[in-house]
Amino acid sequence: MNLRPEEISSVIKEQIKGYRSPAAVRETGTVIQSGDGIARVFGLTEAMSGELLEFSGGAVGMALNLEEDNIGCVIFGAAQSVKEGDSAARTGRVAETPAGDVMLGRVVDALGRPIDGKGPLGAARFRPIERVAPGVIAREEVNVPLQTGIKAIDAMAPIGRGQRELIIGDRQTGKTAVCVDAIINQKGKGALCVYVAIGQKASTVSRIVSTLAESGAMDYTCVVVGGASESAPMQYIAPYTGVAIAEEWMERGLDALIVYDDLSKHAAAYRAMSLLLKRPPGREAYPGDVFYLHSRLLERAARVSKDFGGGSITALPVIETQAGDISAYVPTNVISITDGQIYLETELFNAGVRPAINPGLSVSRVGGSAQIKAMRKIAGPLRLELAQYRELAAFAQFGSDLDKDTQDRLRQGERIVEILKQPQYKPLPVEKQILSLFAVTRKYLTDINVEKVTDFERKLHEYADANAPELLSELAEKGELTPEIERGFAELVETFKAGYVTA
Repeated sequence: MNLRPEEISSVIKEQIKGYRSPAAVRETGTVIQSGDGIARVFGLTEAMSGELLEFSGGAVGMALNLEEDNIGCVIFGAAQSVKEGDSAARTGRVAETPAGDVMLGRVVDALGRPIDGKGPLGAARFRPIERVAPGVIAREEVNVPLQTGIKAIDAMAPIGRGQRELIIGDRQTGKTAVCVDAIINQKGKGALCVYVAIGQKASTVSRIVSTLAESGAMDYTCVVVGGASESAPMQYIAPYTGVAIAEEWMERGLDALIVYDDLSKHAAAYRAMSLLLKRPPGREAYPGDVFYLHSRLLERAARVSKDFGGGSITALPVIETQAGDISAYVPTNVISITDGQIYLETELFNAGVRPAINPGLSVSRVGGSAQIKAMRKIAGPLRLELAQYRELAAFAQFGSDLDKDTQDRLRQGERIVEILKQPQYKPLPVEKQILSLFAVTRKYLTDINVEKVTDFERKLHEYADANAPELLSELAEKGELTPEIERGFAELVETFKAGYVTA
């Protein structure tokens, strides 16, 4: 038997190449500086941007700054447990979150860990929180309505599945209430919801969760909390965790609605983090990539084609303005990323118009494509009549003698404003919205006192439920205002009005 040395050496080399040590080898470094939720680590030469690091004290961090001689990383959770001299080890994993149906009805922190006292999540898939948004080829046209149940929005600034619609306004103008109404209205409509609370007080989040639970909305909702008491890094990753949870459903062909409440606090948390990492400040001390911060988040909302799962994510980002200044840095950034905005005005809110939606500054760039045919037909003249009313109301303050046409327009405008008012957490089904708008646009309310319009509307809905439920269900089913339904509505309103006026 002849043994050739080159054969033996090649076999040995192959075996050495395929050898795997049973002991796991992890690259470790040393913390050289720690404070304010930021740690600098020396020695991790192979670390990746966004990689998770484990500290010897048990805390977890994420590498963000990859510098020549050290790594700047942010610490999630117990930052005080990380001290100089501690060791930090690479994990080889990027930040990820549990996802899937186990998240429904749960309240989790920014790392996807349950904080609602209902025990562990159970079997869940894990997904990276950062991901490239679907490309143009993967996307479908946005033409399926996502009803919010709010008349002013569904009529004048409609939202479609896969759209990004900004909710913008000063503090205490009802931005969160609009978003919560939209979530409550998804009951039975097949859309799963994610509510992301960024920089919110624990008491506020608790109140929102209990409101959703009372409405039965927690059955199809997951709440992600990066609260005010959390560190800036936790507030920073909360919205990315939320959208990763929603993407799991989108890829399974389901529709998801995600609310980011709010991105002003998200930008402020990122600014704090960036300045501590010694990144150069730009305008208003925000880092240069603050636009990319929100664009890479909001671009992940889409309606994708059947080849890519066929689902959708609809995003409602919230931005808080200062003294109504929508031209500030972060508001203009987010306005340019989204497909329209709903502007809530302090003056309207204080005047008792709730929701305080300004129809002049609110717009949907998807428009009528995101409305059912019946709503498109009935809501057409609304915006124009409201705009004329506002202009004439401002003009009428200075003159007493008004011609009949002007008086009629003012009277009609007052009634439109009144019919668009809606109580908080009481979203309306689309067929009842159309009935209300039918009554006001066809001038049935001109001789009803303005103070009585809300009462008239409520009793009209009760009358329709009792006497013509098949008319409402036919409209909901067909989505079209056929001549028969229109005649039925006219008879219904006239009959009810005769009885109402007499009473």
